[in-house]
Amino acid sequence: MTQDGLGGFGRFAGVGLGLRRPHLEAVAALAEHGVPFWETCPENVIGDGGRPHRDACAILDRDPVLTHGLAISLGGFDPWDEVYLQELGRFLVRTETPWHSEHLCFTSVDGSCLHELLPIPFTREAVRHTVARARDLQARLPVPLLLENITYYAELGRAEMDEATFITEVLEGADVGWLLDVNNVYVNALNFGFDPKAWLARMPLDRVAQLHIAGHKRFGTLTVDTHGAAVIDPVIELMQWALARLGRPVPVLLERDNHIPALEELLLERDRIQVAYDQVLAAPARETDHG
Repeated sequence: MTQDGLGGFGRFAGVGLGLRRPHLEAVAALAEHGVPFWETCPENVIGDGGRPHRDACAILDRDPVLTHGLAISLGGFDPWDEVYLQELGRFLVRTETPWHSEHLCFTSVDGSCLHELLPIPFTREAVRHTVARARDLQARLPVPLLLENITYYAELGRAEMDEATFITEVLEGADVGWLLDVNNVYVNALNFGFDPKAWLARMPLDRVAQLHIAGHKRFGTLTVDTHGAAVIDPVIELMQWALARLGRPVPVLLERDNHIPALEELLLERDRIQVAYDQVLAAPARETDHG
């Protein structure tokens, strides 16, 4: 689904934050916080209870919200959890999210959750399987579906295509939108030795509805997408390059899932990335390079 099919962004432009449990009480109490939207994982709210649940619901009912799933194993073979999908559909309607995103990966085998985002083999059969699953999932959701590119650290089996071709064929075959994770592109580029801008220049950017940006960490020769550190300048620059090439203001989500700092510190980082975001939008339109 292209940008035209996703409709306007309206209140979702700018840099938002992930809604995380350590900050729920503080965010619920803030009448003014400067965050244009929050992103929440439905699995962390649906079926929960107690004070954190009440705080989360108060925020979701008050502020603009985007939803981002963790549990649906899109590239796997396990049947959908029909009860969860029904609850998810009601949650998406309640939050008035314009779309719902899931990861382009598999997360379970034979009913067992692996608690990891694992890569799908880059094969023609995997494309056919994943496209069919994505189309079926989209048909069950009340809002458009986005799929997010992941980091991976080894290929599963012998690849019949590269990652860029695999992602493109899935997005276009399923006719869904793209949640472009800029940090994931950067991390994969470091680990597999490619130019992230050249990689992005090959991709169907007309399908991008949202960006993710996050921090990572180097372990020897391997770079890992930890979501546990501040975003480095080269990743912010890649975000700016992508936004300039898109030529339109899409929402950017700052992720932080490990070593979560105090809310005040995270708000300052959000402000820094917002400045970089605004610089791109304020710049005159110009032709971007492919390198």
